[in-house]
Amino acid sequence: MLLVTGASGELGKLIAGRLEGRDDVVLGTRAAGAGRRRIDFDEPATLAAGFAGVDTLLLISAGYGEDDEVVARHGAAIDAAEKSGVRHVVYTSLSGDGDHLPYALAHRWTERRLRESGLGWTVLRNGLYAELLSFLAAPDADGTITAPLGTGRLAAVARDDLAEVAVRVALDPQAHTGKTYELVGEVALGGGELAEAAGARYVPGTLAGARARLAGSGALPFQVPMLVGTYSAIAGGFMDGSGIGDAERGALRELLGRAPRAAVSAYVEALPR
Repeated sequence: MLLVTGASGELGKLIAGRLEGRDDVVLGTRAAGAGRRRIDFDEPATLAAGFAGVDTLLLISAGYGEDDEVVARHGAAIDAAEKSGVRHVVYTSLSGDGDHLPYALAHRWTERRLRESGLGWTVLRNGLYAELLSFLAAPDADGTITAPLGTGRLAAVARDDLAEVAVRVALDPQAHTGKTYELVGEVALGGGELAEAAGARYVPGTLAGARARLAGSGALPFQVPMLVGTYSAIAGGFMDGSGIGDAERGALRELLGRAPRAAVSAYVEALPR
């Protein structure tokens, strides 16, 4: 049996949709229901029953929180997997060029914990979503994109492509045992390309301006440095995929069995209307 955690999240919902109707799949959410088990990483006592009878665990990162919270959640999940007889964990991590991001540590900690476990494992190092750019770099009311991206670019990926890869790997985990896949976009997008696609102008602002805007937007305290750090890493040229080898960058296309969806299209579709 395959258990998918985080099935109510944006990536999880796409994965769940692709697995709908299968009797060998169960979805994990914080509230139990039809075809769903209660899986709450903040309450480790729920995990023993939730993981019962599971052969493969698709562990979608529970990255909504401070590092210590995320590490505790992932640690609890892997502990429970070991105790419950899970054979293989497929983990949705962060791309290798994301090590400059403020939220990279919890992902690398989880990868290390999996390598040191007695479980079979596969790591899907997901690039940042193209849909995230629709928040980070949306045109304002005047039709101007002021995101502080500088001349940097992001090798963004359509979220649905990552969902398709996760399903393919999780349904045949043995073929991917011990492998780490770098799933970044083939075409990196900068502010200019985003503005052209959105029919906007690109006039990059400053990190300080972005920090002030985010702080006043209702973002939680931990989210502000995470998002500002994302801007900074992109502007610094660390997220364009160039730090990942050519062979590794082909993993997305190889696992999909087709060309990846154009990230710029996913960006435009996700923009606020």
